Amino acid sequence: MSNIRITKQFSFETGHALYGYDGKCKNVHGHSYKLSVTVIGQPITDTSNVKFGMVIDFSDLKKIVKEEIVDIFDHATVFNQNTPHIELAAELKSRGHHVILVEYQPTSENMVTDFAQKIKSRLPKDILLHSLKLQETETSFAEWYASDNE
Repeated sequence: MSNIRITKQFSFETGHALYGYDGKCKNVHGHSYKLSVTVIGQPITDTSNVKFGMVIDFSDLKKIVKEEIVDIFDHATVFNQNTPHIELAAELKSRGHHVILVEYQPTSENMVTDFAQKIKSRLPKDILLHSLKLQETETSFAEWYASDNE
């Protein structure tokens, strides 16, 4: 049986700021992120299985990514918890804003790495995460490939 890659795309709105950065992105701002999640596996061959012919049901992949990424990061503001932004985060939280504190600078590169770990931990054992593409603007994106991280 052949290995097949399938991809599901997601979108969400997230704000962030890059503490210590020497350009405009040091300011709090947001992006309309697009996340493409590609997994690889063999289609189910058991004809009695309702998911016969599928690598993974797109709705099952959607559930994982929504629970681990989209529902958490959508309309949130992300700050590095190891910077003075923690004070701004506390102020925003006290005013009812959804703030996420992470252990890294919230660049697309670091976010896509974080997302890969979260998604990999939830996939069925016979399905592997192949790649992620996190697009923050129409022309700028970061990609994570399993083959680059073995």
